Amino acid sequence: MTRNYFSKLLRSLLASALLNAPLLAQAAPAARYDNQIEASVEKKLGAKSAFHEVKSSVEDGIVTLTGSVDLYQRKLDAAKLARKVSNVAGVRNLIEVSGANVSDEQLAQQLSKKLAYVRSGYDITFDFFALGVKDGVVTVSGDDRTGVGRDEALADVYNQPGVKDVINEIAVEPTSLFDDGIRLRTAQAIYRDPVLSKYAIDPAKPIRIVVVNGHVTLYGVVDSAMDKNVAGLRANQVFGAFSVDNKLAVRG
Repeated sequence: MTRNYFSKLLRSLLASALLNAPLLAQAAPAARYDNQIEASVEKKLGAKSAFHEVKSSVEDGIVTLTGSVDLYQRKLDAAKLARKVSNVAGVRNLIEVSGANVSDEQLAQQLSKKLAYVRSGYDITFDFFALGVKDGVVTVSGDDRTGVGRDEALADVYNQPGVKDVINEIAVEPTSLFDDGIRLRTAQAIYRDPVLSKYAIDPAKPIRIVVVNGHVTLYGVVDSAMDKNVAGLRANQVFGAFSVDNKLAVRG
């Protein structure tokens, strides 16, 4: 019985060693390049004046970035630069954004104005972005039809002075010819109505139409309760729409 116990224990230890062997094999080469990685990262950071306050350290191939930059975008850029160095296994980005101090209210106003004009033109009708700002941390939520508008919106936020951190909660709508048909028919139903056609004039203030799996949601700000009701009525008459959620706000 004792012999069987030790035999099982030995087999268990051998199995554990075999399972952990790949991890140990990976860690050893990674650690071997730590000095080389750190020298390369420091050289790349030192070549750009935007990173003169950024420091790096390396352990087992993992680069840790500390220090400060003046824009959130530069925090992202520093991590991207480090990842391009050979033999880097990962990047831990602890850089702080210590640029201009802007009040949450002012920051929200500045960003709202920028995001209002993201992708001005035809497709802007089918995107919707919302902002939340707390202690310089910006949360961007909403829906985007292709992902292009999302990337443009985030780029505006990343490069805005005063932004300390960003939480991205923008969803990209599923690709669907069925939904595309509903989008077009809903836009036609709304903007061809003489009461609502005025909302097509300003590219920053359209009635936004989000369609996900046949369900329509209307966003934006309209001049009156009547305009909101008419928009909801027109959207509910669109062929193929399963439901309509009218989230239009009335100005004032």
